[in-house]
Amino acid sequence: MKEGQPSVIYLKDYQVPDFLIEETVLSFDINEGETQVTSELRMVRNPAATPAESGTEAGAGLVLDGGPGLQTLEVALNGQVLSNNEYHIDHDQLTVSNVPDRFTLRTKVVIKPQENLALSGLYQSGEMLCTQCEAEGFRNITWYLDRPDVMSVFETTIEAPVEKFPVLLSNGNAVARSIADGRQTVTWADPFKKPAYLFALVAGDLAHVESEFVTQSGRTVTLQIFTEAHNIDKVDFAMDSLKASMSWDESAYGREYDLDIYMIVAVESFNMGAMENKGLNIFNTSCVLAHQQTTTDAGFQRVEAVVAHEYFHNWSGNRVTCRDWFQLSLKEGFTVLRDQQFSADRWSEGVSRVEQVSVLRSHQFPEDAGPMAHPIRPPSFIEINNFYTATVYEKGAEVVRMLHTLLGPKRFRAGTDLYFDRHDGEAVTTEDFVKTLETASGYDLEQFRRWDEQAGTPEVEARGVYDAARETYHLTLSQKTPTTPDQLEKLPLHMPITVGLIGADGRDLQFTDSEPLANQDGFSKVLSLRESEQTFVLEGVKEKPLPSLARGFSAPIKLAIDYSNEELCFLSQHDGDAFNRWEAGQRLAVRVIQEVQSQIRIGADLAVDATLIDVFRHHLGVAAFQAERIEFDGAMTGLMLTLPALSYLIELESKVDVQCLASAREHVRQSIAVALTPELLTV
Repeated sequence: MKEGQPSVIYLKDYQVPDFLIEETVLSFDINEGETQVTSELRMVRNPAATPAESGTEAGAGLVLDGGPGLQTLEVALNGQVLSNNEYHIDHDQLTVSNVPDRFTLRTKVVIKPQENLALSGLYQSGEMLCTQCEAEGFRNITWYLDRPDVMSVFETTIEAPVEKFPVLLSNGNAVARSIADGRQTVTWADPFKKPAYLFALVAGDLAHVESEFVTQSGRTVTLQIFTEAHNIDKVDFAMDSLKASMSWDESAYGREYDLDIYMIVAVESFNMGAMENKGLNIFNTSCVLAHQQTTTDAGFQRVEAVVAHEYFHNWSGNRVTCRDWFQLSLKEGFTVLRDQQFSADRWSEGVSRVEQVSVLRSHQFPEDAGPMAHPIRPPSFIEINNFYTATVYEKGAEVVRMLHTLLGPKRFRAGTDLYFDRHDGEAVTTEDFVKTLETASGYDLEQFRRWDEQAGTPEVEARGVYDAARETYHLTLSQKTPTTPDQLEKLPLHMPITVGLIGADGRDLQFTDSEPLANQDGFSKVLSLRESEQTFVLEGVKEKPLPSLARGFSAPIKLAIDYSNEELCFLSQHDGDAFNRWEAGQRLAVRVIQEVQSQIRIGADLAVDATLIDVFRHHLGVAAFQAERIEFDGAMTGLMLTLPALSYLIELESKVDVQCLASAREHVRQSIAVALTPELLTV
């Protein structure tokens, strides 16, 4: 390998760490221009790291990770300061050759946060200091085993000039505080094991609001949100969102908060959206500040969703974390699903699902179709920060959602309860997660595991035949996943296709199927598509139905089915599934806009299909009739009355004429407005 050429890290090469850290004791001495960090690591040789596994001899030396900004002052083993020839520093590694099986290693380093322009580790943001340690930032603070499968309890002492840094925060509970000679000292203890990427420190002059939350077991938790004084009037909604998140997680997943205090710090120069550090979340102000006079409805929803996401990480990411960075979707995909479920319960389930799928289609589908396509658990990486992608987050959430759909709410909840109980305080893999769901449900998920390792967006085609004499509907589904740059051969995936059948009166029909362990919700049935082509026989169907497929967007697929314009119009008006009502209207609108685009190209008279106008007339009529009812979902109706965005229409074209497409969309919009002027003026 040429010098300076980045190395590729492979999942297949994973090895357990040679050493474990039982306790981490940190001391930060903050001064003008520099900070001295003293670290005491109580370490033990890992009994699981046999010489054969690690490729080293028994009694091998200790190797710690570090960054280029560490100025090492001292290295001591069991209280004995080591001479320069007893340890070796090579750029980003500290090696101590001879260590016993159990020992304490102390290091002292100097770092300069104000010079940390990478914003990874401890850095200066305005007049305050804060940290960002995910994925590998802690090594820029001190020498450490900076990998997620090394979990330790932490005690952190911070000393700083009290006038400049009156607020000193870190993970856990504050156990000691004192002021002497103009300097303040605060000690924080976190009794729960965590990897170094969840470490946090904040030092600054901050205002805060405080409240409390009483858990389901009766514990009182102090809640604090810190920010610069000029922003303090904009954090009340975030506090309400935090309380709502804590209550929801107790009822939906049985997860109770564990520490005595939960803190959020809003930082204007934070380089991430938000970070779930244990007990001390650090947010960019854009994700936490909201005010009635300046924030839109979408802005309020974003604040609530981000606050919830970071809080939910306390269990799905912190108490149970990922073994290595290849498992990133384990914590992120699962937590994205949890915040999506929370938002659906808090706002409109239909609107939430439409927004989630719209993001998936506009960001992740193109990623799956491009040169950077990768599975949610990539087999290799050069730089882990490049894998914080829509595939890992959004598609990762869809993969976990499919498990929820296949198993049903009760079996999925039993599985997640077992997952948290079995793996509390551990660093695990996506395989561990799926195994616990299999154990709790008795459901075979062997083929489902292919979603972890196969990139690309599956394409599913559907066709159906009704047999009136036998009262059966034969639904044939075929699947194909296009090739991606690193995967030319694709295997059939196991995916849930949620199906409903709609009768001529617009109501869902009852039917049965022989699918074992199938989840059923009302008139909808979850079918398990496993083969390249598979026919399902739906029985007890009393009349010729119109199928409603992939209800709730039950799998992250591109679905092709030959609906007529009239059938799409009917589905948009009557489908019992809110997402599929919207989807049918969007499909029809796309088709009509493309027809008008063709008319423009050949110079024909422009005509808008009446079925699309009928769809808009129907939803306007629903709005006029139900607007005063408490159950009326005005936001969902607003989506039903919105044409597909130009950006989405462009994605559907293999060769796009943007001007022609925009003109076609505008003509359709104006035609609807003219045709429905009386209805629009009465709503």
